[in-house]
Amino acid sequence: MTASYKDPSLKVFSLNSNYALAEDIAKHIGTPLGKCTVSTFSDGEVQINIDESIRGCDVYVIQSTCAPVNQHIMELLIMIDALKRASARSINIVMPYYGYARQDRKARSREPITAKLMADLLETAGADRVITLDLHAPQIQAFFDIPIDHLQGVGLLSDYFASKELDDLIVVSPDHGGVTRARRMADRLKAPIGIIDKRRPRPNVAEVMNIVGNIEGKTAILIDDIIDTAGTITLAANALIENGAKAVYACCTHPVLSGPAIERIDNSEIQELVITNSIPLPEEKNIAKITPLSVAPLIGEAIIRVHEQQSVSSLFD
Repeated sequence: MTASYKDPSLKVFSLNSNYALAEDIAKHIGTPLGKCTVSTFSDGEVQINIDESIRGCDVYVIQSTCAPVNQHIMELLIMIDALKRASARSINIVMPYYGYARQDRKARSREPITAKLMADLLETAGADRVITLDLHAPQIQAFFDIPIDHLQGVGLLSDYFASKELDDLIVVSPDHGGVTRARRMADRLKAPIGIIDKRRPRPNVAEVMNIVGNIEGKTAILIDDIIDTAGTITLAANALIENGAKAVYACCTHPVLSGPAIERIDNSEIQELVITNSIPLPEEKNIAKITPLSVAPLIGEAIIRVHEQQSVSSLFD
């Protein structure tokens, strides 16, 4: 959308986590970003000032809860409180990356379910709706008692690989939990799927056990929602090559890329890693193997449809 958006009751604000994405989303919608100031006291306390009237407006706040995670969560909660006290008609949280999503259940005794705590915090602060992208576990939607629109990044990633016209494709899930995601991409690319059978003895550590599917002589595309330390994805890529794949590509929606991730990817058998800009990629992490895609058109279209009370369901596909 290139023309200015005509409804002045729609306001889009960005906090500090991903300002570049917020600018792209606002540009797609055709509206300027709202004016607000995010600062900190000397002890680290967050202070937010909204520098324009939002009384009676539908406000969309763009904030990925990526590193520093807790800082960005506090910014978001304080912004929600400020909007509520400034008489916004509705407060809509646009969270491309939902932090703490990996803690979605009790895997062991006496563990928290922090993904549910996040949902409770947002609702208690005063959020009316959440728009998010590729939750680590789809059941997190049930943690909310407010509307949540769960967008999918697989279409964007699939279209990119379709444009490359690669031969003898197989789409591979790096674990059993990602089979549904892999199946969606495989259906779009008209390719078979494979599965890496792995176990995780402790967080951020993975071990390949078996490869399910015929990968001999094929070009494999590994797809995941999050790549954190890149241990799983690089181990999977190396195992695929060792077992006969002729080339390996990888993709994910959320490039957390913490710790040794960049070094591991650079030294792995992965020819190209395709990511989205749900999380900003610092300059020092922008290696030649990484190709970023923008989710701004997808999220911008979702905001327009929600604001105009149109169906969003087609965007889920």
